Amino acid sequence: MKLIDTRRFLMVRKEVLSSRERVRLALEHKETDRIPIAMVCSGINAPAYRELESYLKKERGISVHEYINPLMDIKGVGPDYIGPKFESGFDMWGVHRSPVSYGADSYHEIDFYPLQSAETIDDLDKHKFPSTEWFDYSVIPERIASAQANGEYCLMTSGGNIFEASWYMRGFQQLFMDFVINPELVHGIMERVTNFFTEHSKKILSSAKGNIDLAFTADDIGDQRGLLVSPEMWEEFMKPYHVRLNKAIHEFGAKVIYHSDGSVMDVVDGLIDMGIDVLQALQFSADKMDPSALKSHYGDRLCFQGGVSVQTTLPFGSSEDVRSEVENLITILGENGGYILGPSHAIQAGTPPENIMALFDTARDFYPFRDR
Repeated sequence: MKLIDTRRFLMVRKEVLSSRERVRLALEHKETDRIPIAMVCSGINAPAYRELESYLKKERGISVHEYINPLMDIKGVGPDYIGPKFESGFDMWGVHRSPVSYGADSYHEIDFYPLQSAETIDDLDKHKFPSTEWFDYSVIPERIASAQANGEYCLMTSGGNIFEASWYMRGFQQLFMDFVINPELVHGIMERVTNFFTEHSKKILSSAKGNIDLAFTADDIGDQRGLLVSPEMWEEFMKPYHVRLNKAIHEFGAKVIYHSDGSVMDVVDGLIDMGIDVLQALQFSADKMDPSALKSHYGDRLCFQGGVSVQTTLPFGSSEDVRSEVENLITILGENGGYILGPSHAIQAGTPPENIMALFDTARDFYPFRDR
């Protein structure tokens, strides 16, 4: 039998990786042909998108879609919503949002919390929580086929944001007060939210028949300085519900990609213990958030996604600053695999188009592990 030059074979193989293969190798802590790229819990806000569109047309004669879409390795898929129709501004949780201008555009902020006046578990029973009957999961195979029509991508679905969905209904300040004065109500809300997300995820993944690789879950549990709650409160009120959701997701062979903004270093061990596979956002401008520490302490047990700062470098740095940050993150987090690069959150209005291009051009071209 003819012996194969393994190194040469791998180098050739790397040149023809599909997006799905590239992400899968990264999630197996293996190096690839280039760093995987994705915009998870991200995007480009409308004013910045318009500026980038104009700049790309002038400089390269292409649209934003033509520029960015070929670089993306992860696509989202999900079911159809077929449930009740809601009045304008309301969502399926009964939460209402109204637009609040930031000048160039607006964000939609909550101005009605449907469980704000709830006092007992009986009050929760009067609220109409969403049902999986409100979704058509039979469309999932068709959605998968459509997503893969022009190449094999890593597919991701939404698994749920338990704590956030709970405070959206109860109110941010009120739910934190409930942790101390009405813990039974907190558990009652989160139990109902978790029941929905768990069944929702099971039905999506069952319909996907192994073709969805990632389930996105989230809960912002950190701010710029540290955790929003003590580690002990996180262990009691948040972790157990994500453990149950993550277990259900893993039963279908999908991996959990978990989003939190802010400083979360104090509970990374706990996040791993609760079953996440990929830590997403990576807000390195927050206190104690350090890519080298994350990689050295947790890189054998955890993968990472995001990291390029939408708070500092992208909006306020030079193009060279952006290139340097991207190269640094790839060098640190991408060694031996385990990293999918992207912005840490939505790219904000006012971000220079040259900086956005520096992000994606560098991510496409810089890979120091290619010839090893």
